[in-house]
Amino acid sequence: MEDREIVELFFSRSERAIAECDAKYGRYCRTIAKNILGSDEDAEEAVNDSYLSAWNSIPPKRPERLAAYLGMVCRSRAIDKARKNVREKRGGGYELALDEFEDVVSGTEAPPSDAIAIRDALNSFLSSLGKRERVIFMRRYFWCSSVLQIADDLDISEGAVKMTLLRTRKKLKEHLEKEGFEL
Repeated sequence: MEDREIVELFFSRSERAIAECDAKYGRYCRTIAKNILGSDEDAEEAVNDSYLSAWNSIPPKRPERLAAYLGMVCRSRAIDKARKNVREKRGGGYELALDEFEDVVSGTEAPPSDAIAIRDALNSFLSSLGKRERVIFMRRYFWCSSVLQIADDLDISEGAVKMTLLRTRKKLKEHLEKEGFEL
C-alpha cells in the first residue's frame, strides 16, 4: 500500500492504518527502537507508542514521507523510554552513542530559540559529507546502531567505523564553531 493511501486511512480514522504501517514500516521502527533500547520488549512498547502517537497526530498532520515521520516518532518514543529506563537503572545503547558527542558539545546548552539554527547547521553539515560518512554518522547517532552492527552491515572493520566517526565528530565541531556556535 502506498504511503498516501495509509495517510488517508488515518484521516478516515480507520484502524487499518496502524496495521498497514506495521506491515510496511514495522521492521524499520523496531530496528530504531531496539538500537536505542537494547531490548525487544522495550522496543515493541516504543513502536506501539509510536503508532498511538501517529494515530493522535494524523490528522491534522499529513506527512509527505511516512517512513521518515514514523522513524522520527519512534526514535522520540524510544528515547523517552530509554530515559525512563536509565532512571530505573536499565540502560540501552542510546547513552553510549551520546557519550561520544561529549567532545563536540560538552558543557553547552542551546536556548530553545537556537533550535532552528542548530537544525539548519546540522543539515548543512550532513549534506557536506560523503555518502559513506553520512550513512555511518546517521546509523550511529540517529539509529543508535552499534559500531559492530555498522561495520558488519557496511562490510568494513570496526576500526574504520570508529575512525570515521571520530573524524566526522571533529568536522562537526569545526562546522558548528564556524557557524557561530560556542562550544
